[in-house]
Amino acid sequence: MTEIEVKIRIDDPKAARASTLALGAAVARDRHLETSVLYDFAPPVLGASRRVLRLRTAGRRATLTYKGEPRKSRSFKVREEHETQVRDPKAARRILSALGLKEVFRYRVHRTVFQKSRLTICVDETAAGSFIELEGERHEIVRFARSLGFGRTDFITRSYVELLGDRGGGSGPDRGGDVRP
Repeated sequence: MTEIEVKIRIDDPKAARASTLALGAAVARDRHLETSVLYDFAPPVLGASRRVLRLRTAGRRATLTYKGEPRKSRSFKVREEHETQVRDPKAARRILSALGLKEVFRYRVHRTVFQKSRLTICVDETAAGSFIELEGERHEIVRFARSLGFGRTDFITRSYVELLGDRGGGSGPDRGGDVRP
């Protein structure tokens, strides 16, 4: 599957949630805490080519995701993405470790997920700030962003790992900090 997404920095997550609802999006998942852990080999193999292997947990839910190297795009982050639900995150961590993968980065996001047609809208609160993340077809992303008062110049294609790194965190597996409710 191909993932097409952008982030937009916002000042007020509550206002962003209200605006998203006012534009006809439906809540797909109420505000919740997600913990994402990225894995790689030592020395880094995946990160060296900007690929990602992530185990994300939210309550009792867990998802293992592979993201390929980002493709060239001026305004959008475009990359191959494959995901599967994981019933037992502890077992998944043991499997990853047995394969020689190490935890290289950890971050947390308070996220509210909305859906409007085939567009997924997330209002995210992170230690690097608050963002709206839009995932879908390019034209849907642009149209929804414009409805919120944003344009392509507001689009951010950097990952949360990169954005969290900008705030001066260390290089250890728990740089991402937490955002309080």
